[in-house]
Amino acid sequence: MREVVKWYRSGTETIRAVNRVSLTVAAGELVALYGPSGSGKTTLLLTAGAVLRPDSGAVLADDRVISTLPESQAAAFRRDHIGFIPQSSHLMDSATIADNAAIKLVLAGMSPRRARRLVRPSLERLGLGERHAATPARLSTGERQRVAIARALANDPKMLLADEPTGNLDAERGRDVLGLLRDLTHERALPAIVVTHDPEAAEFADRALVLRDGRLSDAGAVPRPVGSGAGP
Repeated sequence: MREVVKWYRSGTETIRAVNRVSLTVAAGELVALYGPSGSGKTTLLLTAGAVLRPDSGAVLADDRVISTLPESQAAAFRRDHIGFIPQSSHLMDSATIADNAAIKLVLAGMSPRRARRLVRPSLERLGLGERHAATPARLSTGERQRVAIARALANDPKMLLADEPTGNLDAERGRDVLGLLRDLTHERALPAIVVTHDPEAAEFADRALVLRDGRLSDAGAVPRPVGSGAGP
């Protein structure tokens, strides 16, 4: 991201959700992005992923400018090159775990049978290989989020973007998901941004940043949760 600006109008007021942000995320680097509610974190994430177009500045992936792509090309780029993990897993309850994980490949024109075969290694890596034929109703919240991660990895993405991936999980399952994201980022050499309020995320990230009033800065010391047993 190079000097990216994204603003909105609220009545007569102009709000710069992202204010001249420059950020480079390297292959194999997991960046945790903190900030208060309304600070622009999700806007930054969606701009980085070619969902929103910046009002000025540029977003590049492998030296390709993606922030000025026509919407049809931007949609194809998102489908083919970005793995997105939402806070809620948004699984299809009537479909199997394998079909949920493979949906992006099927929508891109691949046969369901081949798509299911291609996502099996990711499901096995995430501890769901033996449950590939089960439906989401039989899964815990943490397991559902693992399916969402497998779905994000199905297209062998060039970048991984996660918006509060531990927001609906308890502390133990949250740490499990963060550890998986860290390991997958390193194993696959992916640049990854995780938007989060979870203070545990800094422990798993290679770098922690704060977005406040649209501006980016180093996180410094991230507050630990009360009762965590951590020192000052």
